[in-house]
Amino acid sequence: MFERFAIFYTPTGALADFGAAWLGWDSAIGRAVPHPDTGLDVATITATPRKYGLHGTLKAPFRLSVESDPANLQMAVADFAKRHAAVAIGHLQMAHHHGFIALRPASDPPALHALARAVVTELDQHRAPLTDADIARRRKAPLTARQDTQMLDWGYPYIFDDFHFHLTLSGPLPDAQGAQVVSTLQPMLAPVIATPWLIDAVTLMGQDADGMFHQIHRYALTG
Repeated sequence: MFERFAIFYTPTGALADFGAAWLGWDSAIGRAVPHPDTGLDVATITATPRKYGLHGTLKAPFRLSVESDPANLQMAVADFAKRHAAVAIGHLQMAHHHGFIALRPASDPPALHALARAVVTELDQHRAPLTDADIARRRKAPLTARQDTQMLDWGYPYIFDDFHFHLTLSGPLPDAQGAQVVSTLQPMLAPVIATPWLIDAVTLMGQDADGMFHQIHRYALTG
């Protein structure tokens, strides 16, 4: 049913509702939803991140290894969640940074990096090696030597010391447009992200033949 899998953090509640409408895709129900009426060209602004739904990447999309299958992957993620605790990350803040708009933790807690590292390494046996086409596509970006090695070894360049947790809200935007979008979204998002945040679960995602990601199961971190 799914061509690739991934391990994301997906929020629930008001932030999930906002993200689904803003991006136009609710990954929890696997359905397109109407964009809010903001006066902006939301469909174009969100075209790049739409297929993923609102999420924070912990293990980037991958194809299953020949030694694994969807049922084994689900059991492995469930076991992982039982062995790892939830992580407090403090307040989220919205900014236009690195060319796109995202929600990012105001601080950079070591426990979040430890959780992300564990997801990458402990579940990697279920990942098939990158194809030559995958490698060539990744190398279109300006990777450092370390990022290139991480991409070859673990399937994704932006991990470990290069990991920066974020919930993506736009594709690439020029500075002026990014500032306009942030200004529009700030009053909508402020009450939703007013309290400190907790990474309380990891979500196994599946990508369908149309490229859209669906939540297979959200596993509470109970370790």
